[in-house]
Amino acid sequence: MRKASREMDSQWALEVMRRAPYITVSFTRVDGSAYGVPLSLACTSDDVWYFHCAPEGDKLDAIAVHPEVCLSAVTKCQPTVGPKDGTFTLQYRSAIAFGKAERVTDTEEKIEALRAISQRFLPKHMDAFDEAVQRSLHRTEVVRITLLSLPPASVSNMTRMEMK
Repeated sequence: MRKASREMDSQWALEVMRRAPYITVSFTRVDGSAYGVPLSLACTSDDVWYFHCAPEGDKLDAIAVHPEVCLSAVTKCQPTVGPKDGTFTLQYRSAIAFGKAERVTDTEEKIEALRAISQRFLPKHMDAFDEAVQRSLHRTEVVRITLLSLPPASVSNMTRMEMK
């Protein structure tokens, strides 16, 4: 981070990630090319995050060869004009995390992960969760990302922190 005064701690960065409507996850494809995609992630602890996807595709192919991923979250993004000098700027909060992605094979963990995702994004519809899982669990893949470090997070910038 260029401006140390904007650097925030890991708990602040985790809060940014929890509030972000989506988190962009960057993968390395089998051929070595980069692949970043915004996903709807939810966590069950500070260092364990989940997303779901189809049982085949670029994400899973990439994870099989290169499980290392980078997560990027941004919240409170608002363009502003400086009141004193009229400069244009963009106010935001952001966080980056590095982790290891792997497919979840345990059925109970898959259900718990899907419950966390559903609770985060559809809390008013949890009464339909059990039936939905029964219908679609067999065709739904769940990926666990275990965070290894939280680099820079900040107000208008990013910070660097290591997970304990």
